[in-house]
Amino acid sequence: MPRYVALIPAAGSGSRMLAELPKQYALLAGRPLLQHAVSTLCAHPQISQVFVVLSPGDRRFAACDWSACGEKLVPLYCGGDARAASVFNGLLAANDAIDGADWVLVHDAARPCLRAVDIDRLIGAVGDGDAGGLLAVPVADTLKRAGAVGEVLQTVPRDRLWQAQTPQMFRYRALIEALRRSDINAVTDESSAVEQAGARPLLVAGSLTNLKVTYPEDLALAELILGQQGRG
Repeated sequence: MPRYVALIPAAGSGSRMLAELPKQYALLAGRPLLQHAVSTLCAHPQISQVFVVLSPGDRRFAACDWSACGEKLVPLYCGGDARAASVFNGLLAANDAIDGADWVLVHDAARPCLRAVDIDRLIGAVGDGDAGGLLAVPVADTLKRAGAVGEVLQTVPRDRLWQAQTPQMFRYRALIEALRRSDINAVTDESSAVEQAGARPLLVAGSLTNLKVTYPEDLALAELILGQQGRG
């Protein structure tokens, strides 16, 4: 039977956080931001291994307490300059531990509020199909397309528009081949690479609480959500 493994790219600097520490190590509810996502994935009974892709010079990861994750957690010091490069390098480094038909759930290090029920929904919805899928939420706000100086050019219809989240789940062989053929610097998520290869991944309803911490003020909101989930 195919296994489920998780991969978290965590080699970025998080420049939009305007902080000295890389974003993944910013403190959230007393723990590094990265630790929340890792802990949730490691605790999930269907996920057999969690790979974290770090920059080659990362010294902060080893200083954190990962004892609760046991042997399920595997750090890989092969991160690249772009997110897609880190994912691709991580998949290559983990090649001996993953079969081609195994499922890889790629999750943002900066999404600390992921719940087990969201993982369950993704795995259940994708099932045995080979196209894979991703958590996402329908776009609720009115969208504007801007011109060169910030003027409104067009109001974009939001019908059938979704905001992509993570995890994004694909078969190992399909994902690594899609990334191999893509322009790594132009790929913003795994689904876009798989789409370019001709697949049509399934959009699986996620949760608005699965937010991505991008700016400093997002930390306070994430801490509030974790508190409501009993994880603060």
